[in-house]
Amino acid sequence: MKDTSLGLYLHIPFCLQKCNYCDFCSFPAQGEETKHAYVQALCRELEESAIKAADYTVDTVFFGGGTPTCLSTADLVALCDHIRRHYRLACDVEWTSEANPATVDEGKLRAMREAGINRISLGMQSANENELALLGRVHRPPDVYASVEALHKVGFQNWSLDLMFGIPAQTAESFAHSLDEAIALAPTHISAYSLQIEEGTPFYRERDALPLPDEDTEAAMAALLYQKMAKAGYHRYEISNFARPGFESRHNLRYWRMRDYLGFGITAHSCFAHERFYNREGLADYIRDPLGAREREETLTPATREYETVMLGLRLSAGIDDDTFATTFGYGFFEKYGARLAPFLAAGLARREGKKTCLTADGMALSNAILAEILED
Repeated sequence: MKDTSLGLYLHIPFCLQKCNYCDFCSFPAQGEETKHAYVQALCRELEESAIKAADYTVDTVFFGGGTPTCLSTADLVALCDHIRRHYRLACDVEWTSEANPATVDEGKLRAMREAGINRISLGMQSANENELALLGRVHRPPDVYASVEALHKVGFQNWSLDLMFGIPAQTAESFAHSLDEAIALAPTHISAYSLQIEEGTPFYRERDALPLPDEDTEAAMAALLYQKMAKAGYHRYEISNFARPGFESRHNLRYWRMRDYLGFGITAHSCFAHERFYNREGLADYIRDPLGAREREETLTPATREYETVMLGLRLSAGIDDDTFATTFGYGFFEKYGARLAPFLAAGLARREGKKTCLTADGMALSNAILAEILED
């Protein structure tokens, strides 16, 4: 039976200032006129794509960035209204917006919730003042606590915190403090990522002088993360993501499970009806002609779909189910890959649970190497 559910991703490329580690497409300190014009262009692109999605029901919407909450409240509400006007939404749609703690208050959050947004992903990153300054974040720890208080007052029951480890000058002790502070705030979801030094960022230019934690310290941080998350009742459902039961990010699960989504805005990617396409980066060009921004369309072959299904599916603690895999590809996952998995099963890096195959916690730490072996031609 054809899956007719759909996710929407809207890229909002504005922020207060560019963080030192960020290589995402974003533009700091843009005026309200530019941001409003971008929202109008998004609405045009949304309207055009609604035709191809007429037979689909949207069950996840995600505003990412940049910082979506850099938009005015009126523009955020207008985007929500436009989606409701042109797309069929599921009754239980998960509607997420990323937010920087320095860009939200009770009034904005209340308006967002009334517009339909029911999940907030808050960029905490660290509870330590010096680490936030090194990262180039515009917020400070009190902003996080104030934002969480506002979330509660407004009535948000589903919200996430982002954390980073491997930050310059960070220690296992300072990361433990960030973890403890995050857990004490009682979010329903926590994402925790190791800092990656990406080309083109200030951190990349200064990489030789950065006081980065050594491998042993970063490993200790990862161990603390897994221990504290488990003790606090957060299930590790993906390599870097932890949730209370029932609060996994449904939108991100859509990516990892190779389900259809449409992306809007500059640099946004789409995967729809086995076609993949994305938009170019130019802000002025997009505002002028959002319908001409599409860069490339690629038809996903069965071989490509299988490769990505394995690569993404083994990121999940639930792993890959033989029957589900067979429905798509005509044979069970373990039927094809069991021999390649055998040494990892024997070493305790993977395990079988009924008809499912998944990586263990130790296996997730070596996932790139394991996947390279499993998927080798």
